[in-house]
Amino acid sequence: MKTTSYYPVLMTTEVAKTAAFYVTHFRFRALFEADWYVHLQSTEDARVNLAILDGRHATVPEAARGRQVSGLLLNFEVEDPDAEYARLKAAGLPILLELRDEDFGQRHFITADPNGVLLDIIKPIPPSPDFQAQYTEAALP
Repeated sequence: MKTTSYYPVLMTTEVAKTAAFYVTHFRFRALFEADWYVHLQSTEDARVNLAILDGRHATVPEAARGRQVSGLLLNFEVEDPDAEYARLKAAGLPILLELRDEDFGQRHFITADPNGVLLDIIKPIPPSPDFQAQYTEAALP
């Protein structure tokens, strides 16, 4: 299989509210917008896409219809997690994990979208010696 694109699709009953959240706080723009589906693209990188789908829509297989997104964490790698932390905290987003450095090689914090989807805002940093051996050389920050 040759994949030409990949992006998550969040199922919710709050399509417009969820799309507006990502437009307002994460610099996305709508490429397609209907009451049941919105396709978002980053205004900073066209390869970064996210879709919002009404989980009750007929295109969702009946066995999964009506379910809401759950148990999901989206990672956003950014250049300056400190600035994003200050910006999103000032905007009133919940901070579920305070900004911190992790020995495994991340400076990050975690917030959430209106559906409870966790959003991990990350910058790779050099890992501690204990974790360095677990990385391939090409993956080390």
